[in-house]
Amino acid sequence: MRTDLHIHTSTGSDGALPVEQVLAEASNRDIRFIAITDHDSLDAQGIAARLAQRYGISYVSGIELNVTIRLPQSKTCSLDFLGYGFDVNNRALNEKLKLVRERRETRAREILDRINIEFKRERLPLFTAMDMENIRRSVDGVFARPHIANYMVKKGIVRSVQEAFDRYLVKCDVPKYPLSLAEASALIHGAGGLLVLAHPNDPNGTSLVSAGKTLEAQGKFIVENMLEYINGVECWHQRHDKDTVAFYLDFAKRHGLITTGGSDCHQKPIVMGTVDVPDYVAGQFKV
Repeated sequence: MRTDLHIHTSTGSDGALPVEQVLAEASNRDIRFIAITDHDSLDAQGIAARLAQRYGISYVSGIELNVTIRLPQSKTCSLDFLGYGFDVNNRALNEKLKLVRERRETRAREILDRINIEFKRERLPLFTAMDMENIRRSVDGVFARPHIANYMVKKGIVRSVQEAFDRYLVKCDVPKYPLSLAEASALIHGAGGLLVLAHPNDPNGTSLVSAGKTLEAQGKFIVENMLEYINGVECWHQRHDKDTVAFYLDFAKRHGLITTGGSDCHQKPIVMGTVDVPDYVAGQFKV
């Protein structure tokens, strides 16, 4: 059975396709167990569950939350966590997500202000309130940096999304809503769900690579900072190598955690269903 428990849409976050097209493509690819895990958004959940039923696909509710973990000496570590199998109508969860979305809007304006400082140095035309409004109109789900990057490509400021990040968006980043791991855990568990550490060894994304260069160091970090809050770890991911998968499978077994996996597909290109997730993963969920 083909499984993918980490997929993004334009309906809820920064995917390239709306949820309707994502589910149709999942059906075409014979994916039989799926979760839409948009960033800080539940907008696609109702539609996804209905379409999955229509296509004969098992569905579990999903979301990806960005969490700030505070470290010694006033340092912080930003990590992503996946919530699964929760009540999408839970009041506390929805109220918190509303605050997170509002912060994303404010953050976007602050990022543009910082980019304008760079533009001024480079003697380029500055972003205006109209530019902000144009970017906002392109957002189907929650406001994220890729929306700004796409707009910069469209205006000819950069040649690619990657160039936008390399030249401006990394340097001009602004912190997201400071959701703690304890808070994220309470929200997902309070809504009846499970919390899973996402892509812990992703070399190109938000991961434990920033906290520990070796897999052993990452495991130690999880033990010291996370075990009381999480239910599982994402072992299979498009940027996890064989050593990473083996390490985290063993780690999960030793610490009584569930194991999940997915493509983290944003449809740029479409890679959903290409990560080999074992059939037994579905058995960990009530589907």
